[in-house]
Amino acid sequence: MVMEAISVDKAIDIAKRKGLKPGRVKGTKGVQFTKGKNPRLEIIDWDEFKTTLGKRKLQVYESGGWMKIMKK
Repeated sequence: MVMEAISVDKAIDIAKRKGLKPGRVKGTKGVQFTKGKNPRLEIIDWDEFKTTLGKRKLQVYESGGWMKIMKK
């Protein structure tokens, strides 16, 4: 499977359909999608998620319904 870069807005749409929320690993700048059940993650808002991706030069990639956040 080839991972293809997608827009943040498309990633947010996919995440919302899957019941995922934006999260940050507590004590770090790392972001990821979460269902909100992991105590090591704190839920953040979508604007903060977008800002963090931009500041850290990260991109959301998708393949076959799977999403991954990686460096551009």
